[in-house]
Amino acid sequence: MEQQAKGPFDVKRTAMEMVDAGNGASFGRIRFEKRFHGDLDATGVVEMLSGGDPGAGSAGYVAMEHVIGTLQGRRGSFMFQHSGTMDRGASSLTVGVVPGTGKDELQGLRGTLRIDIAEGGAHSYTFDYTLG
Repeated sequence: MEQQAKGPFDVKRTAMEMVDAGNGASFGRIRFEKRFHGDLDATGVVEMLSGGDPGAGSAGYVAMEHVIGTLQGRRGSFMFQHSGTMDRGASSLTVGVVPGTGKDELQGLRGTLRIDIAEGGAHSYTFDYTLG
């Protein structure tokens, strides 16, 4: 049975050293530390690589996130995989649970996360998931 978790989250962004991609290109690298509130009471650590031309409004990124805490009262950990693009300012983002990463009471976790950023920068999430 599909369930849904919602709430706000805080995020701290730390730019890391660029990664040489060769031939004059480089990847941006950023670490994010998150604190989820609400139905997902947890912390997350994200490592992101990005490339493209953000100044022109076009770029892409991939990231892995390790989440530890409780999901609607169930304690454990799991990983999200992020994949995002920005095409001349129009963005798309897919965030899903990496299969097989659910631990402890979150074994068998599957699902997708939607991130919303309100005017003013407040972040919130909607997590549609199944367990089992």
